[in-house]
Amino acid sequence: MQISLIIADDHPALITGVKHELADFHTISIVGTASNSTETFELLAKSHCDVLVTDYVMPGGEFGDGMTMLSFLRRRYPDLKIIVFTTIDNRAMVAEMVKIGAHAVLSKVDVIGHLISAIHAVYAGATYFSPKFRSSTTVGRVAQIDPAQKLTRRETEVVRLYVSGVSINEIASQFNRSKQTISSQKTSAMRKLGIERDVELFRFAYETGLLTEGGAPGEPDKMDALLAEHE
Repeated sequence: MQISLIIADDHPALITGVKHELADFHTISIVGTASNSTETFELLAKSHCDVLVTDYVMPGGEFGDGMTMLSFLRRRYPDLKIIVFTTIDNRAMVAEMVKIGAHAVLSKVDVIGHLISAIHAVYAGATYFSPKFRSSTTVGRVAQIDPAQKLTRRETEVVRLYVSGVSINEIASQFNRSKQTISSQKTSAMRKLGIERDVELFRFAYETGLLTEGGAPGEPDKMDALLAEHE
């Protein structure tokens, strides 16, 4: 699985920084960048894109920005997953973005891990919001769902790392296990959960809290000690 991504923002330094942070994630492929709505639509017309990460205020394009641009995007590309990456923190405006069709709204002051988690979450069909926009009833809070309790700690950590963008080979190397062992643990976890596809696994992990806020893998030495309990 590889998620095709376009980044749209009128600040070159931000685009450079985001590209640098995403470079190590094998699940994400950046197919292009844009600085306004004109360039965004040009890219979408010629490139396959699963997820668009776009600024909200991005003047200068023929399709406008803000709500106007989001409306154009939703009408022309109804299946496109849209993440709004913004400095706006007004809850009413965020609600309007969601009504128009944004699948995630993130604050630019959040750690970059939230963006990584959001990309995987929206691709899997879930939603994702900056912590400041969440309520106690947000789907990401329901970590007590019963099926997850069927998993061993090892299976849980393999799933968590995998949906965080770490490959099977990398997980095996990190915990000094064979690729076959890690793959079997992932398969076992999916079977217990009644899940057949990776997309469903990403959705489950996000909605039950296995895909932790920030999405960053744990430290190898601590995780190795934890997983050793369930050889």
